[in-house]
Amino acid sequence: MLEQKQKKPPRLAIIALMAAGLAVVLVFTLTPWNFIPTQVTEDVTVLAIIEHGCVGESQYGVSVVVPQCSAQVGDIVSATFYVPAMELNGYYDRLQDRVDVVIP
Repeated sequence: MLEQKQKKPPRLAIIALMAAGLAVVLVFTLTPWNFIPTQVTEDVTVLAIIEHGCVGESQYGVSVVVPQCSAQVGDIVSATFYVPAMELNGYYDRLQDRVDVVIP
């Protein structure tokens, strides 16, 4: 009698499918568009004067250097800078809410 050989799926195809699945899961959990810098303009209070301009702190906790600034410490100046999109869209807050639910 002839024995029938069972066909095994190629390992490379299985590995490729697993890698594709992992990539999809990572895209939906890490959401790369949250890491793309977004330009923000806001009023910041001058904290220090340096040789390169004025230093202020934004509402996002980012230190901002405003070049060619003639303001004094305590003055409010307009500054344009980049922050990750997750700072603006509340991604960190939603992530922290999920962690709080899991931790007893």
